[in-house]
Amino acid sequence: MTRVYKSLVTNVCKEMSCYSDFPFQEDYPNFMKHEKFWNYLQEFAEHFDLLKYIRFKTTVCSITKRPDFSETGQWDVVTETEGRQDRAVFDAVMVCTGHFLNPRLPLESFPGIHKFKGQILHSQEYKIPAGFQGKRVLVIGLGNTGGDIAVELSRTAAQVLLSTRTGTWVINRSSDGGYPLNMMVTRRHYNFVAQVLPSCILTWIQERRLNKRFDHANYGLNITKGKKPKKIVNDELPTCILCGTVTIKTSVKEFTETSAVFEDGTVEENIDVVIFTTGYTFSFPFFEEPLKTLCTKKIFLYKLVFPSNLEKTTLAMIGFISLTGSILAATELQARWATRIFKGLCKIPPPEKLMAEAMKKEQLIERGLMKDPGGDKVDYISYLDDLASLIGVKPNVPLLFIKDPRLAWEVFFGPCTPYQYRLMGPGKWDGARNAILTQWDRTLKPLKTRTIPGSSKPASMSHYLKTWGAPILLASLLLMYKSSIFLKLVPEKLQDRISPELISI
Repeated sequence: MTRVYKSLVTNVCKEMSCYSDFPFQEDYPNFMKHEKFWNYLQEFAEHFDLLKYIRFKTTVCSITKRPDFSETGQWDVVTETEGRQDRAVFDAVMVCTGHFLNPRLPLESFPGIHKFKGQILHSQEYKIPAGFQGKRVLVIGLGNTGGDIAVELSRTAAQVLLSTRTGTWVINRSSDGGYPLNMMVTRRHYNFVAQVLPSCILTWIQERRLNKRFDHANYGLNITKGKKPKKIVNDELPTCILCGTVTIKTSVKEFTETSAVFEDGTVEENIDVVIFTTGYTFSFPFFEEPLKTLCTKKIFLYKLVFPSNLEKTTLAMIGFISLTGSILAATELQARWATRIFKGLCKIPPPEKLMAEAMKKEQLIERGLMKDPGGDKVDYISYLDDLASLIGVKPNVPLLFIKDPRLAWEVFFGPCTPYQYRLMGPGKWDGARNAILTQWDRTLKPLKTRTIPGSSKPASMSHYLKTWGAPILLASLLLMYKSSIFLKLVPEKLQDRISPELISI
């Protein structure tokens, strides 16, 4: 039922990748195999009684505007279920097919590949390591999938060669202290500092920290000069390289019948299998032109959701985004915003304005005056906050510090979990506050499988809050006060609510 390889484990922890009003069960592991995540999706659908609204085993054949679209915004949708076609009229459409639709197999970029006598496959076809015992395997492409497959095959294959054009930064699932890295680094106060500090300083700090675990240059993983930096999550790749079971190679120049010639002039003989982990392409065969082509260009999608050229905003593209955090949290907010647009509760600029802005950007990109943002990853907190502001659910941190300091501390200094977007506004969830205050309990619960009598307990959060809370909070507020970004966020009416006694303190 799935295209993923059997050993796949999530690389975003459960507290950062849940739906905002439905936390994972506390005994679920922080990073889980895909079967466990599938169980969570089923639990979510059953909890909210969603299954009765879903028609399974149905193919969408075409989505076309109705003749009166400019007035009604309605769509003609043709579907096929078990060989029988059906036509229906829909008031709105959300396309959620995602990025990973069609395997990208760029054979034309590798001279001599058609002479190669060994096995060639795309990572989508890879499921288990059985059948690769004793073989020499070349994996082309060093993303998350390439790293995972190389590590897994290194236990059974005679040798694994991992080819990369750009190199990559390798990060762990766990951080210092053993906590999930996502929860330690995806925080509002870090995001605030990142907006204030120059990018060169941020890059220097990040590279220094990443090289502290192991020097990427020594392992052949450092980013090629002039290439865009990227990161993958892999806990075992450095060890496999250290043990020699995985060998890092440059990009492939050409193939012969049994060997691969690399850009640095080296040759690897007797290659048995080549696995392309070269990603995917996406397309929309059910659309008509020009909508079919326009939706593939992200600059023509307003906030990466709404096509710019439609008279009526009744089509939303959900999940066509590369993000520095959880894709599930982003798609949920996209869907919440889209449904409010469909209902007329939120508005977007007119199509004439959106198309003019998008075409101007396209011209600048073609002339080399602007970088194409299509391949860049979007900052997680900034993007979610942007959507949340449009919906009216972005947490008001200054107000929270006045009304609920304990919650405000967790929201600003703790991990930016999806529950934060259920604290206020449309779709407010009464359990959001408790979910935020207990998120570390759910994180540690699956780890506490061995109780040691008399073991010392770590200092509580309240202890740290009492000790460091005042100076850290004061320093942060001073930084925020000096920032024009913060001044825009503080409602003027808050100023009247601060008493002279509080100011004097």
